[in-house]
Amino acid sequence: MDKFAAPVQFQYMNRFEYVRRGLLGLLGVLLFALSTLPSGAAEEPRVVRVGVLAYRGSEEAETTWETTFGHLAQTLPQYRFEMVPGSAAFLTAAVAAQRLDFLVTNPGHFLELAIGYSATAIATEQDMDGTAAAESVGAAVVVPADLGEVQQLSDLKGHRIAAVGSEAFGFRAAWAEFLERGVDPFKDANLLFVGFPVEGVLEAVRTGRADAGVVRSCLLEKLVAEGKVRADAFRVVGRRASGTLRCQVSTRLYPGWPFVKVAQTPTPLARDVAKALIAMQPTTGDVVWTDPVDYQRVQDLYRALKVGPYTPFSRLGMLDFAFEHRWWGAAIVMAIAWWLIHVGRVSYLLRKRTQELQRAHELARLESERMEHTVRLSLMGEMASSLAHEINQPLAAILSYARGCERRIDGGTDPEGVREGVRRIAVQAERAGSIVRRMRDFVRKNPSRQVPVDPAAIVADALALFESTATARGVKIEADVPARLPTIRADRLQIEEVLLNLLQNALEAVADRPEPRIRLTAEDGAHTVDFAVADNGPGVAPGARDLLFEAFFTTKPEGLGLGLSLSRTIVEAHGGRLELDLDRPGETVFRFRLPQLEEETRV
Repeated sequence: MDKFAAPVQFQYMNRFEYVRRGLLGLLGVLLFALSTLPSGAAEEPRVVRVGVLAYRGSEEAETTWETTFGHLAQTLPQYRFEMVPGSAAFLTAAVAAQRLDFLVTNPGHFLELAIGYSATAIATEQDMDGTAAAESVGAAVVVPADLGEVQQLSDLKGHRIAAVGSEAFGFRAAWAEFLERGVDPFKDANLLFVGFPVEGVLEAVRTGRADAGVVRSCLLEKLVAEGKVRADAFRVVGRRASGTLRCQVSTRLYPGWPFVKVAQTPTPLARDVAKALIAMQPTTGDVVWTDPVDYQRVQDLYRALKVGPYTPFSRLGMLDFAFEHRWWGAAIVMAIAWWLIHVGRVSYLLRKRTQELQRAHELARLESERMEHTVRLSLMGEMASSLAHEINQPLAAILSYARGCERRIDGGTDPEGVREGVRRIAVQAERAGSIVRRMRDFVRKNPSRQVPVDPAAIVADALALFESTATARGVKIEADVPARLPTIRADRLQIEEVLLNLLQNALEAVADRPEPRIRLTAEDGAHTVDFAVADNGPGVAPGARDLLFEAFFTTKPEGLGLGLSLSRTIVEAHGGRLELDLDRPGETVFRFRLPQLEEETRV
């Protein structure tokens, strides 16, 4: 038994050692394999979600930005970049819900995100074909090639215009161009919004649903190159210079699409992505990224159109604005309360001082009326002898006719002659009464009342009062007044006073002239009635011209110095202006204009 025990035990031990050593060797190989793996291989890469504005649909967006996303994935393997295509409204909602890290969108959408959500651009697209990043995006307004009646943007007034939507950047760029040419597409045209993709705009134009369409710049050329649109099917209207952009455009050019960082994206991640984009070297025809450009031109566009961030606040917007700025609001309310107290105090003082000023103005008005009445009395005093002579004529005629009638009555043979004499006595009595009535009305101190009057009638009354004075001095007045003149709103007596003042001054100026001449004219001046009194007197001395209309300044030995000053005040109170006209050699002309009464006011 002992002989065979040792060999059996030896054989058993050899087999166990063999298995143990095999397991140890396999474990060593496994540990070596694990040690050769990269340290982060077991870690899941961080997902970076990038929203992309898909104006031609999701598939087209993936094809367009495939090179950019491939470059980012290769350059930054520690991140897994995920494209999220969608419309502007969808992407804005995703930013608000903090579901995106970056966006690739148009300049207008970026402006709204920058102001509303503190987004920033870290790069701007630039075509490899040489397009400047600051001038690479615009819009084209296309029409069917056979629509000959439309040659420029202003010809689209009253036509049907298709676009993706009212919020589309291309439509807003075209909107500004329409407004510049006097066409408001929301009022002067029929708008048709077809939504995404943008090819629907061209389809609406092709099928006749619209007469014109607004599309993104270079889209038409791209579709022609892809064979999806015939080159002769459409044409671009309102073409503008496109600079380095090799496409037809109808609008100004704006900066290219930005690569946008949202507010919550970590700064190190944004820095890595920006470096990768700037270092990207795509092939010809692809998009290259450059440092972000200034988007002020886009901001100016939206401000001019009052859209996007510059839309007037809605009710909900006002509530949000008030809540966000509630501390500023409280400070403003306190400032307003203090201001109201201050205004109340100042109002009390102003009311008190205003009453004092009103009393002073009333006294000044009464004094002015007294001065005006004094000037009238002065004028009547200067014309008294002439007016007395004019009244004396009808009185003498009445006396003569009365005695003639008396003789015929005594003879008892000419009853018809007596009747004729009495009729003539009545005529002369009415003439004398008319003269006295005009004198009384002119001298009477009546309150000023501006009513619709006939300018020709005012001139006729003034001439009737002044004609005897001029005749007594041996001066003939030439009157050039049309029978019909536009109606004016005026105080009849005050305007007569102005004319009599000017005529009296002219009469005194020509008193010593060998061939005295005074001319009074009134004419229709389109929107005014123009009055002028001209004489061939010695004129106005240069030193007196600046003081001519000042109160109490006079060149007459016995003058009051109030006539021209009050005349100018009266004319200005009627909305006119009294001036000295020095443009006529050999004549002194005083001219004033009064506004015509509007037709609807007359009715």
